[in-house]
Amino acid sequence: MKIFILYLTLYLIAINLVTFILFWKDKRRSKRDAWRIPEKTLLIFSVVGGSVGGIIGMKVFHHKTKHLQFSLGLPVILLFQVGIAAVAFFKFG
Repeated sequence: MKIFILYLTLYLIAINLVTFILFWKDKRRSKRDAWRIPEKTLLIFSVVGGSVGGIIGMKVFHHKTKHLQFSLGLPVILLFQVGIAAVAFFKFG
């Protein structure tokens, strides 16, 4: 079980870092009028565990803050993920 927690922790660090970088790159590209990262991609990375990185990226870079699917959606995704983690912890922990 400890090795699973280690791998899960490493995964969450990595996916949140990648999601944060994607928000940074998309913001940078929006300023340069370059090809953008699709919103669907940003949301998928948030759903698969990068919601914290997405929220931090959104706040730090002031990016997607006026889009309801991000400003409301990412916190809802995070709450859902925390709920799943809590259920898993109490059931299997």
